[in-house]
Amino acid sequence: MTRTIAAFLTVLCLATSTLDAKVVRIEVRSRTALAGGMMFGLAGSYERIVGTIYFAVDPDNPANRIITDIANAPRNAEGLVEFSSDFFLIKPLDVLRGNGTVLYEVSNRGGKGLLRYFNRGEGSLSPMTEAEMGDGLLLSNGFTLLWLGWQFDAPDRDGLVRLYSPVATDGMTAIEGLVRSEILVQEREFDRSLSDRNHAAYEVADPNDPANMMTVRDGVDQPRRVVPRSQWSFARLENGRVVPDRTRVHLEGGFEPHKIYDVVYKAQNPPLVGLGPAAIRDVVARLKYGAAEELSIPSGAIDRALAFGSSQSGRFLRTFMYYGFNETEEHQKAFDGIMSHIAGGGRGSFNHRFAQPSRDGHPYLNKLYPTDIFPFTDISQTDPETGMRGGLLDRVEPAFMPKIFYTNSSYEYWGRAASLIHTSIDGTQDSPLMDNVRIYSFAGGQHGPGSFPAVQRSGQQLSNPNDYSWFMRSLVLAMNRWATDDSPPPASTYPRISDGDLVLPEQLDFPQLPGVGQPATPHKAYRVDYGPEFATRGIITVEPPEVASSFPILVPQVDSDGNETGGLKMPEVAVPLATYTGWNNFNAESGPEDVLSSMQGSYIPFPRTAADRRLSSDPRRAIEERYRSREQYVGLVSDAAIRLIDEGYLLAQDLAPVLNRAGEHWDYLMAGTR
Repeated sequence: MTRTIAAFLTVLCLATSTLDAKVVRIEVRSRTALAGGMMFGLAGSYERIVGTIYFAVDPDNPANRIITDIANAPRNAEGLVEFSSDFFLIKPLDVLRGNGTVLYEVSNRGGKGLLRYFNRGEGSLSPMTEAEMGDGLLLSNGFTLLWLGWQFDAPDRDGLVRLYSPVATDGMTAIEGLVRSEILVQEREFDRSLSDRNHAAYEVADPNDPANMMTVRDGVDQPRRVVPRSQWSFARLENGRVVPDRTRVHLEGGFEPHKIYDVVYKAQNPPLVGLGPAAIRDVVARLKYGAAEELSIPSGAIDRALAFGSSQSGRFLRTFMYYGFNETEEHQKAFDGIMSHIAGGGRGSFNHRFAQPSRDGHPYLNKLYPTDIFPFTDISQTDPETGMRGGLLDRVEPAFMPKIFYTNSSYEYWGRAASLIHTSIDGTQDSPLMDNVRIYSFAGGQHGPGSFPAVQRSGQQLSNPNDYSWFMRSLVLAMNRWATDDSPPPASTYPRISDGDLVLPEQLDFPQLPGVGQPATPHKAYRVDYGPEFATRGIITVEPPEVASSFPILVPQVDSDGNETGGLKMPEVAVPLATYTGWNNFNAESGPEDVLSSMQGSYIPFPRTAADRRLSSDPRRAIEERYRSREQYVGLVSDAAIRLIDEGYLLAQDLAPVLNRAGEHWDYLMAGTR
């Protein structure tokens, strides 16, 4: 049956339905041929469409009651809650020539990373050119690509997509609540925004409210000291003058580097942050089960929906599933497949009152926000210390259960508590996976795929250049096949306790390398108390939260070279010229030297010759002691790559660039230019 006939039959089946009630209007601002009309395989030419989507949701529908403060949202004459979002769409000019799948990227802080990640294209907030399409992998395979704003506080920058949300009120009275702003600086500064990095801040309701407080501590686990109220104010420094500003804080004498400051204050008028995931759900439902004439997408043209999110956006997808957003108002499944990438064990601030979606959680940044909180595994577990029981997917009924990939690098085990997604709460045994779930761990990788040659950033060692994004290209196609016809994807591959590949940090056998310290303590996930209304109503009443014990965190075990024994290994890691780690301690300029640097891994090349090894007292064999020649080395890399291709983890078309990179790596190290 052709896609055109299938689309016609779908139109007949849906003729009497009311599928578009949630998407009120699609406003197109621009429509342009992509990459000058370039053809992409059987899908043909593509177009780029940019605009705004307007929504109206029923606050009394069970699918919407999960949205924090939905009962306090303003309603229109029909009793619906209205809001809107920016959208950015790349689709085949004739969408029926596509593969029937819309691939939605959860924008990381409003940006667009999909084409850079999967197509290896040039980064852009407004992708259009041939260079920005990269090698066209997703387009040649017929995907429709979608970005939709979900974050209300995204930075004020052209090209970002954002959510425009109403605020909650208690009748005619403004709602107030606590907000905590964490401040860290690398050099002395006198005023800082109350927001996370460059995002929009909640304004202080009353600068003189006695609830407003500043504390400082010398380290993550160190006690807080109250900063006298007379020494700080809600203000900014402007031309040497202290000017009142309800979105910034000024400290006499300045904020000291590498100390952790927390400002707790009263804010008012909380936006409905949870309308972000609702918007995504409803647009996907519109495309799958209805039509979008404004976008030239007829009914039946889109059969499936996949979601991809990386880092913050990967945590968003875990949160999306946790609350049950994959069920639409009409009790239909939104996403058929979800790829949650480098999220570790985290969720995030995506559906509670006065949430700050940008706040995450790292070894020394954004600590104790509701990110790494129970539950962690998909299946239900009981926390023996608190008696709490739950699983990430407990609220997802079988009819709305997506197929799921969790992909993490080594860094997420050190800096994002990733072991908790597949171990028991006490850290003593592996936890079983559900049939609809696969886990892939990229051995020897840092938070983002590395670039070559390696450079030093915030860590003591060179940043890790392991580019594991090649795995993701194969996996996105595997996910689409799994969602389309249930073709099984490659087997889960990740470090397990039972194999000895996942251990407590004190059991790590990392070698003593010259000039390299041992890894610092991994990022911890804690049992925290945000107040009695957090779990039931999404309201934080205790800031900073009360902290009890931490959960056991396990890390990947390593061999005598310091390279990991488990997980998926890129050919250059399987046939190494260096030690690749998921951790890198801060250098003195960037942070405390006994703390893990956020999102960084280490790259520690092997000695070139036996003489170099003896001179430096390096316990690792030299490159010339491992490989007879460049040709032998590249041949071994080729063997490793072909095995990964045969197992479905790499694409055959990517063999050549992977081998080219290996050869360049050899030349770089053996030429002595590093």
